[in-house]
Amino acid sequence: MSKKEYFSKTGRSQKNDILAYHLRQSFKPGEVTPEEANRLGYELAMRFTKGRHSFIVATHVDKAHTHNHIIFNSTNLDCDRKFVNFWGSAFAVRKLNDLICLENGLSVIKNPKPAKGHYGTWLEGKGHKKKPTKIDELQQFIDTTLEKKPKDFDDFIQMLINNGCKVSQKHRKHISLIMPGHKKPIRLSSLSDDYTETALRERISGKRITPPAPRLPRPQEKLSLLVDIENSLKAKDSSGYERWAKIFNLKQAAQTLLFLQESNISDIDALRIAAQKAKDDFNDTQSRIHAADARLKEITVLQKHIGMYIKTRDIYTQYRKSGYSKKFLAKHQAQIEAHKAAKNFFNEQNLTKLPTIKMLQTEYATLAAEKKKLYSGYHAQREYMQNILLAKQNTEILLNCREQEEIPQDKESNRKGR
Repeated sequence: MSKKEYFSKTGRSQKNDILAYHLRQSFKPGEVTPEEANRLGYELAMRFTKGRHSFIVATHVDKAHTHNHIIFNSTNLDCDRKFVNFWGSAFAVRKLNDLICLENGLSVIKNPKPAKGHYGTWLEGKGHKKKPTKIDELQQFIDTTLEKKPKDFDDFIQMLINNGCKVSQKHRKHISLIMPGHKKPIRLSSLSDDYTETALRERISGKRITPPAPRLPRPQEKLSLLVDIENSLKAKDSSGYERWAKIFNLKQAAQTLLFLQESNISDIDALRIAAQKAKDDFNDTQSRIHAADARLKEITVLQKHIGMYIKTRDIYTQYRKSGYSKKFLAKHQAQIEAHKAAKNFFNEQNLTKLPTIKMLQTEYATLAAEKKKLYSGYHAQREYMQNILLAKQNTEILLNCREQEEIPQDKESNRKGR
């Protein structure tokens, strides 16, 4: 019904429409009652969907571990939008679930093992037979060929041809393979990371041994400083605020613990060292960016004066040869004044020998590239520094060993704070 209403409102339809999404939430045996598990499943679904999608939480007790099956509608309650599954969604759900478990005093798997392969591979491990896809067959065919130890990539291609595989390369760029018994070609670039042309060359030469670790998205939630309830006048005047502050502190304590676990920090001394290093690294990056900015501005001004100096040099030479004639000055006053201004600038900068424009352009390009590289990790570095300094303060508050320290903020955060 919701899909029909969505279509009537938006006019959009999909050939392979996803009706709903399925999450599984499991708990350590004996830690929770079925009623408590159901409540936590409801909380996970509400916080993940932000209350915008209808869902069902089914709690099962047929296994040793109590677990929930959460199914939520892909169409939202207003039937005008749909949930779009995003890259890293499994990590986001796991992180949110870990946070909820920590808030409720439940155990969390510290180093969960990533799933191997897709759902079909998992089914095969459970005894379900699944017909391999054409891509699976091609990748297995490639693996079998690589076991014969080809000398180089050309030798590998020749082995494929000798084994009945057809190889084509359109526009000298994309290599496609046609398996024996198949009709349609499959590009190497469309296969998984370990089967692209670059990866195969690395595997043959021995540079690529194991697949690279998956890159995880940065945590979306930022840490906040714990509320000092004991010294808060607002908490003394308002019992409602005091209750809110206690719940807030509990959530932030759980968030702090989760951050420390993800950062592999297990004691206060290591935390202080890591916090100081993060602060020093960020300050160093910031100083280098400011220095590059200042030098880029200097180069721009210097190029302007050198260009004007060269442009007006002949006019000024004629003016000097004329014996500083007033008539010549009146005719070329703008050029002569610009030439004098450029010379005065060089004297102020103590420049006895002027650099060439080409040298300045090369230095400018190098500094601009360095600044761009520094900026690429600047925001992530700042966010990590702020989070680890907050984690340090929260940990010291919880351990009653707090050291007062100001946490650097950006200008926007300062304006919001005021």
